[in-house]
Amino acid sequence: MSEATIPRQTASATRKAPSLLYVVKAVELAIRAHLEDAVKPFGVTMLQYTALTVLEREESITAADLARLSFVRAQSAADIVAALERGGYITRRRDPQQRRRLLIELTPEGHALLERCAPAVAAVERDAFSGLDADELDALRSGLSRTRRNLSARERS
Repeated sequence: MSEATIPRQTASATRKAPSLLYVVKAVELAIRAHLEDAVKPFGVTMLQYTALTVLEREESITAADLARLSFVRAQSAADIVAALERGGYITRRRDPQQRRRLLIELTPEGHALLERCAPAVAAVERDAFSGLDADELDALRSGLSRTRRNLSARERS
């Protein structure tokens, strides 16, 4: 067989598709960057915004819970809490059942900030998932939620 008749493989034909873990991480980083840009004009970072959304859902929690639910380390959570408290977006108060525990709550200013950020954050989500129909979005949400539960169960065992 002559060299002219041997099909040549291109570099792209021999490359493997990226792993699903790689794709998920790449999406996470892209979303983080866009979300950071979206909330910056409101005077908060993406991590601070995330903490505020956690407090909106959970209402009254400890800094340790906030760290876990915001996917940050305790030291980062402490910095986030301090900044949000300085901004007037959260308050800390003693837990009436366990006086040594401090509970963190959103202030009216924190709720108002989330409302102001909502259109910009919705635009990031809309852009990120454009082209996916309702069934695809439901399947993506379901699959990612199941993946998180799988990993959480593994952490506990």
